[in-house]
Amino acid sequence: MHNTRLSIAIPPLCVPLPSSQLRFYTTTHISTPASCKQTMVKLSSLFVAAVLFLVVALAPAVSASRASVYSVTSYGGMAEPKTDSTRAFSEAWKRACSDPRPSVVYVPYGKFHLRDIAFEGPCKSNAIVVRIDGTLVAPSDYSVIGNAGNWIRFHKVDGVRISGGILDGQGTRLWSCKLAGKDCPVGTTNLHIANSKNVVIDRLSSVNSQKFQIAITDSQNVKLQRVTVTAPGSSPNTDGIHVERSSLVWILNSTISTGDDCISMGPGARNVWIERVACGPGHGISIGSLGWKFQEPGVENITVKRVHLSDTTNGLRIKTWARPSLGFVSNVLFHHVVMDGVKNPILIDQHYCPGHGQNCPSKASGVRVSGIRYKSIRGTSSTQVAVRFDCSKSNPCTGITMHDVALTYLGKEAAVTCVNARGTSSGFVTPLVRWS
Repeated sequence: MHNTRLSIAIPPLCVPLPSSQLRFYTTTHISTPASCKQTMVKLSSLFVAAVLFLVVALAPAVSASRASVYSVTSYGGMAEPKTDSTRAFSEAWKRACSDPRPSVVYVPYGKFHLRDIAFEGPCKSNAIVVRIDGTLVAPSDYSVIGNAGNWIRFHKVDGVRISGGILDGQGTRLWSCKLAGKDCPVGTTNLHIANSKNVVIDRLSSVNSQKFQIAITDSQNVKLQRVTVTAPGSSPNTDGIHVERSSLVWILNSTISTGDDCISMGPGARNVWIERVACGPGHGISIGSLGWKFQEPGVENITVKRVHLSDTTNGLRIKTWARPSLGFVSNVLFHHVVMDGVKNPILIDQHYCPGHGQNCPSKASGVRVSGIRYKSIRGTSSTQVAVRFDCSKSNPCTGITMHDVALTYLGKEAAVTCVNARGTSSGFVTPLVRWS
């Protein structure tokens, strides 16, 4: 930390005191001429204000100076294509994780090549920053990590902040294999946060994952902000951010372009707040698919606000399997959403069953859908039917509300289909829903 020198000019009329003594003087203790009294009082105020300023201004530097820094280059990591830096990253993490003080795992500028790696906790400190200034690159040969499940995984960590950097999953060859119908690995998720809490992901870019870009599972209090996700619209199964069996998740101020759901929420997603997200291309923002298992945790308390969807294959979608299930979806708010050329802008599909119905013997979903609110939804649909509620006959959707919804198709009023759905409309709503 740089030493900071504070200089204060004192009139010749007064005798300067050491700064260490100034704090002991008040107007009742100074026996000097009146003009000097005023000067000393002003000096004391100036000194206190200056000290407060320095404390606030230099606090981050002081905090950083006290943190232990573990650079991956100190353990053999090299930013060159022929060097596998996996072991160096693992060693830097182990050192940081075993340090009881706040610590930083630092990745400098350059491209570092990694195989699949797990950053395991619990750690001795709950203040670890993974600062990435460079790019992490997965193997170009998808078979190296294609069946590993995850490329980069944080497991059982508490109080970790992942800041900056690019994760390049190099998934293009695996996508080609899948699209050609060949026998291919399932693919890995670029970044997986599992069984963790109090995690922040800030200013991270995830590019061309083999499968999911970012996944949050079995975790609590996870905040993603200023995240960028990028993959072509044709890339298969590349969900942008997937949340499952997790609570208190924030996804804020992010941009997602991918080949599957921009954001997907699976069983057990609770208390999720999504705001100021741009989505497209992609499959929109989805809850589901749900109800594959009979015993399955529900999805509840979901807020989606100030979202812009452009050229996506779906807009705001709830999707459940047409199978018996004890699952549910409740208390969901979609608010201030703008859509441009979106297929299926508003969709509840409770008859989801790919594979020609072979996996859905009952052909009815047991998932209960209730308390779904659509407020201030505007934009254009690229399909004539802009609103489709296709709910289960055995468990009709209930408590759906639409307020100030305006969706058009080719400059005209769009169409609606509504089956087994019960709700109310208020304000200006077009197309108008005839509840069944």
